[in-house]
Amino acid sequence: MNKSQAQSKISNLRDLIRRHDRAYFIENKPEIRDQEYDRLYRELKELENKFPELVTQDSPTRRVSEKPLDGFHHVRHSTPMLSMDNTYSHQELKDFDERIRKNLGKEKYEYVAEFKIDGVSVSVTYKEGEFHQGATRGNGVTGDDISLNLKTIKSIPLKLASGMMKIPPLLEMRGEVFMSKKWFAKLNTEREKAEEELFANPRNASAGSLKLLDSRITAKRHLDIFVWGTGRQKGVLLKNHDEALEYMKKLGLKVIPHARTCKDIDEVIKFCDEWQKKREELDYEIDGMVVKVNSLKQQKKLGSTAKSPRWMIAYKFPAEKALTELLDVKTQVGRTGIITPVAILKPVHVSGTTVSRATLHNFDEIERLGVKIKDKVYIEKGGEIIPKILSVVKAKRKGTEKPIKIPSKCPSCGTALYTEVGEVALRCNNVSCRAQIKQRIIHFASRNAMDIEGLGESLVEQLVDKGLVSDYADLYYLKFEDIKKLERFAEKSARNVIDAIKKSKSNELNRLIFALGVRHVGQKAAWTLATKLGSLETLAKQDMDRLTSINEIGPVMAESISNFFKNKKNLSVLEKLQNAHVKTRMQKNKEKTILEGKTFVVTGALKSYTRQGIQELIRNLGGDTSSSVSENTDYVIVGEDPGSKLKKAEKLGIKTINENEFKQMVGAK
Repeated sequence: MNKSQAQSKISNLRDLIRRHDRAYFIENKPEIRDQEYDRLYRELKELENKFPELVTQDSPTRRVSEKPLDGFHHVRHSTPMLSMDNTYSHQELKDFDERIRKNLGKEKYEYVAEFKIDGVSVSVTYKEGEFHQGATRGNGVTGDDISLNLKTIKSIPLKLASGMMKIPPLLEMRGEVFMSKKWFAKLNTEREKAEEELFANPRNASAGSLKLLDSRITAKRHLDIFVWGTGRQKGVLLKNHDEALEYMKKLGLKVIPHARTCKDIDEVIKFCDEWQKKREELDYEIDGMVVKVNSLKQQKKLGSTAKSPRWMIAYKFPAEKALTELLDVKTQVGRTGIITPVAILKPVHVSGTTVSRATLHNFDEIERLGVKIKDKVYIEKGGEIIPKILSVVKAKRKGTEKPIKIPSKCPSCGTALYTEVGEVALRCNNVSCRAQIKQRIIHFASRNAMDIEGLGESLVEQLVDKGLVSDYADLYYLKFEDIKKLERFAEKSARNVIDAIKKSKSNELNRLIFALGVRHVGQKAAWTLATKLGSLETLAKQDMDRLTSINEIGPVMAESISNFFKNKKNLSVLEKLQNAHVKTRMQKNKEKTILEGKTFVVTGALKSYTRQGIQELIRNLGGDTSSSVSENTDYVIVGEDPGSKLKKAEKLGIKTINENEFKQMVGAK
């Protein structure tokens, strides 16, 4: 076979395989047996191996990468991926409808009601009909590039179907990645055999699979997707949401099923009740319904708050209850040291899964419930995810029930527990506590803290389990060889991690203070402490009176800071940080005060900065930032699609500037 013949054969095979992919994975109407499909795939693979110059990125054989990634790159969403407000009753749905009616005035409107899939929101962009990039929702503005993992999902076409339609030059679709109940059960069975930790639910399994650095493992997880909307687009003229769903379906995308256009809120409620009763028939988890105004023009008119669109809302199904027995109570330690009592239950089926554990929140909750070991209890899955105990059936007591003891020492490290003023939670304040190590290190290395790229959950797990680190200060004593010998770490990726750790030593003091994980100390408070006190050593010596004299530091935060630095084990960790030459002093630069005394508010999406990045720059230059516009605001920086903050600024006469004007103000290019 010559090259020309091969090219024709390869093209035909690709079209045929794409057609069968669509029939099987999207339309759920397979046309051939699996063996025949596998034969076609093997034939294509063999031809591409023989003629590698004919391989294209949209070929069905290019779904799985042959080697793991070193890490995920960040992606800025063209338009923010906002979260939804939730409702839990028919009356709250009617209240939502009343707000829509009030905002639209005399305009007629209708709704589309669709499943709220219990999965992971993602964005996939197509350019000229070919898969270009896929990303997680992230913080709504910036996500992670998970293109390779999304390519493994066969219900996501690598090339859009054209048919009689014109392919748009740009189309961003948004959808929910999920795992079916069948594949979730199989995955947990395999993990149990391998003595690996089980996934709590299909959503957790989906999220974990999308964040794997090796797409070959993701491909084995059998993830799926339902498309529920569009983001940025070009060459597409659509009027309504239901029209958009139909349009994407014709392009070969797997749109959310059973969506219904409803003429009013009563019809919406009827539809929600119908599927609340039938949801167990589905092979995937839904935890409610999403209600959207159908008209895209009206959606734009209704707009959004900083967090959620005003034109849509989620109706969460009422939690299902079940009766079972409390067998025992164990304690677990969270990242911030909170001791949480966990109920060990006689396994019971509720809301589609078998439940054997439930949270008791804290020991005050145990006292409020009056619960004892061996009690009969009612449980529900709050928000369809976290099981909790609702009540005790005291009438069923036999006299053999035992009271639950409150611990005085940490069950993990033996440190004496304490309770902060005004709180009920018991806490362990030892940053070296083994139960807290992993989550504290993950927080320490996170983007808004020390920003150590490549130091993700899987690497932290290995470092702690193999005894290479016992606290976050130990990161700075790791050697290249320590990382290289770990599972799935090649020379380049190991070197990148070591370089990222080394680079983080020069971070500003405010990042380090936030990274320590002191209770109640957020990013802004960390900045205030760094600028007012100048060094970690000075901060460690402050008493309650001095701390509360600092603007924005209240008594609760001051007590938390004081308790943290009183702990001798914590001080030894801080000493290790200093000995590793991590920057523990604020760099004073008199030239960097050009924004001193000025307060800024940011609204809308910016091109050159993340929200966190521009706020940090403003503070580095002596200015201050706020999340809300007031008479004390000096400037409002306006990006694309600004929210209500712009209107408030105009009403108050606050000066507004665009991104370029801000750059000129600070001398940035």
